[in-house]
Amino acid sequence: MIESIENVLVGNGLIFGFAIVGAIMVIAYALSKYATRGLVHGSSIAILLGLVLAYIGGRLTGGENGLSDVSLFAGISLLGGGMMRDFAIVATAFGADFREIKRAGVTGVLALVLGILLSFTIGVVFALMFGYTDAVSLTTIGAGATTYIVGPVTGAAIGASSEVIAISIAAGLVKAILTMALTPFLGKYIGLDNPRSAMVFGGLLGTTSGVAGGLAALNPKLVPYGAVTATFYTGLGCLLGPSVLYMMMRLIFGG
Repeated sequence: MIESIENVLVGNGLIFGFAIVGAIMVIAYALSKYATRGLVHGSSIAILLGLVLAYIGGRLTGGENGLSDVSLFAGISLLGGGMMRDFAIVATAFGADFREIKRAGVTGVLALVLGILLSFTIGVVFALMFGYTDAVSLTTIGAGATTYIVGPVTGAAIGASSEVIAISIAAGLVKAILTMALTPFLGKYIGLDNPRSAMVFGGLLGTTSGVAGGLAALNPKLVPYGAVTATFYTGLGCLLGPSVLYMMMRLIFGG
C-alpha cells in the first residue's frame, strides 16, 4: 500500500511539489498570524522553512539539490528551478505600471538607484569579510543583499556556484525579515506616514515582501505605494546585477 502511494507520488512529482509548497505556505502563514501576530510576513517564514528543508535533504542524501535529491520530492527541482523562478519575476514585472512610479517624482527614481547601489555595496563588503574575492561571488552576494530574487537571478546569469547563490538568498532573506520586523517600530520616527514616503521607502529597501509586510503592520493603506517601487526595484536589480554591477566588480577585482 505504502509502496503504491509512493509510486504515484514519484510519478506525479510536479503535482506533489505544488502540494508540498502549498502545505508549507499554509503553515508559514499560520505561524505568521498566531506566533508573530503578523510582525513577520508569511512569505519570509515560508522561505526560511524551505531553506531548512533543503538543508535537511542535503544532509540526508549528501546531494547538492536539497530536498529534491530525495526521490519522493524530485518534482520540487522543477518547481523551484530557474524556469519557474524567471516566470514569476516576469509575471511580477508585468503587474507594475511605469506611470505609477511617476507619482514619486525624481525622488522615487533616485531612491531606486541609491537603494540598489547601497544594498549591493553592503553585500559586497560582507562577502569580502567572509573571504570571497572573485567578481562572480561578490556580484552574486551583493545582488542577494538587494533582494533574495535578484541574487539567484544574477548568480545564474554569471555562473555562480550553488553555494554562493544560497548565501545570496540568505542575505536577501535576512534583509526582508529585518525590514518587516523594524518598520512598524521605526516608521513613525522616519516620517513613513504618507504615500510618497512609502514609495521612497519601497525604492530604498526594495524587498517587496519585507516592505509589504512592514507597511501592512504600520498602515495597510500604504502597502500599494511601497509595493510599486519595491517591484520596480527588483526588476531594475535583475537588469543591473548581471550587467553593470558585474562589470564594475570585474574592473575592480578582476575576472
